[in-house]
Amino acid sequence: MLTLTEKAQAAVQGLTKDVEQPSAGLRIASEQDQLAVSVVTQPQPSDVVVDAGDARVYIAQDTAAVLDDQILDAAQTPEGVGFTLRTTV
Repeated sequence: MLTLTEKAQAAVQGLTKDVEQPSAGLRIASEQDQLAVSVVTQPQPSDVVVDAGDARVYIAQDTAAVLDDQILDAAQTPEGVGFTLRTTV
């Protein structure tokens, strides 16, 4: 299952803190052979839910297998928060 670093957890919390829904989270889905990340108020019915502390990540069902052995990390970039994936060791 996808795991989140502490930086990624903090980034997800920061991105979702102003959304007035307790189920708000970050959603990852495949779009045109790329991963798309968006802030959503709730998961889709078939999404895989990853809870990491107070951070929630929703993964589209067809994307979950691709992220199964990945670690999500975050860093600040000139454009805002940037997310990266790396394989677990």
